[in-house]
Amino acid sequence: MTSTKPRIGIIPGDPSGIGPELIARLLNADGVRDAADIVLIGDGHVWEQGAAQAGLPLDLTPVAEDRIGGSEGVVWLPMDTIAPDEVEIAKVTEAGGRCSLRCLDKALDLARAGAIDGILFGPFNKAALTAAGMNAEDEHRYIAQYLGFEGHHGELNVLDDLMTTRVTSHIGLREVAGNITAEGVEKAIGLAEDTLRRAGKSRPRIAVAALNPHAGDNGKFGREEIDILEPVIRAAQDRQKDVTGPWPSDTVFLKAIRGEVDAVVTMYHDQGQIAIKLLGFERGVTVAGGLPVPITTPAHGTAFDIAGQNRANPGATRAAFDLLVRMATTHRANRAAA
Repeated sequence: MTSTKPRIGIIPGDPSGIGPELIARLLNADGVRDAADIVLIGDGHVWEQGAAQAGLPLDLTPVAEDRIGGSEGVVWLPMDTIAPDEVEIAKVTEAGGRCSLRCLDKALDLARAGAIDGILFGPFNKAALTAAGMNAEDEHRYIAQYLGFEGHHGELNVLDDLMTTRVTSHIGLREVAGNITAEGVEKAIGLAEDTLRRAGKSRPRIAVAALNPHAGDNGKFGREEIDILEPVIRAAQDRQKDVTGPWPSDTVFLKAIRGEVDAVVTMYHDQGQIAIKLLGFERGVTVAGGLPVPITTPAHGTAFDIAGQNRANPGATRAAFDLLVRMATTHRANRAAA
């Protein structure tokens, strides 16, 4: 009987960091193998390195690329991206970035072909990716370029049942106000709503954070709330969307903590990131939202300070896996119905 579970592709991330160890811990955790069929993509010695760092067993059952679509359980697609003596623990290297990109490319190829239903990647190191030739601002834009995807997409951050997205991202703070537009706010709301629906929320509840202190205080501290945010929110409500705000950013996350909303749309990077990381740094997940394939990763980095020391906390990786399973299950069902 053919498996009905989603098939998840997993890549190790930067081999110099904690990614391989985290994946070894994930594969030995309760319930993981019951939740999905898994394809490990990458060099055998990198996966074995992670298992040795974690002090845990890992069986690598090789599978041919053309047989992945029918595979069940945990299988391994062998790759040759980095020599064992090129792996330098806790160091930024071009070789580590090359390994990361080649494994990512292969996972994206498999997803595009329908052989896997979603991708989980261990933490990347942006400096290593850039040294290896990544021709994009970050891995999310690289993925969109690789897939030829031109629709709206962006990074979302998830903590337990709370999701955040943002109107502006990696720009200087002095540039934020000039980049807050009605179109940008609409797209951020839509991205949050779409991703929540993929994760199983039938009617997402979305709160929009204000840009200015006290939500502008009726224009005293700025007019972005009056001129941009309020009209967009009213238009969403007119379309029967559960969207509220603009809420002062120093109180909107109190609503989130109380479970009154499923997502908060913020105006700039740190407005949401500080709150999410304070609430649960070791459980945070990053979602590559809006793309045609579900992709998640733990929200933390490669943690070179503890790499290779059997100290990596797998909490965020497990949360990324669990969310990906929900999204990939929806993705698989939608493909089957198409």
